[in-house]
Amino acid sequence: MAAPYLHLTVAIVAEVVATSFLKHSDGLSRPGPTLAVVLGYAVAFYFLSLALRTVPVGMAYAIWSGAGIVLVSLAGWVLFRQAIDAAGLLGIGLILAGVVVMNVFSKSGGH
Repeated sequence: MAAPYLHLTVAIVAEVVATSFLKHSDGLSRPGPTLAVVLGYAVAFYFLSLALRTVPVGMAYAIWSGAGIVLVSLAGWVLFRQAIDAAGLLGIGLILAGVVVMNVFSKSGGH
């Protein structure tokens, strides 16, 4: 994997971790989870900025947000026992399909 996409992967994982800790922060009132939120988002934006050195912003943001939506939805299902119905699963599948299409077929990417 090229360095920009490794940076983007780290940004996505950090954002998913930070977003998951938002649930535990109780409105940012609990210090430990709040620190995890702040650090997670700081890492996410730092690595996103590294990826943006070479990956076009539209492509990077589409991948970052699409993968983030899918992973946060899965984290909600696994960690917080939040239900995902058929429509939700279809939407997640469409988001994944969109990210794949952009990466495999689009000529606008930095790959």
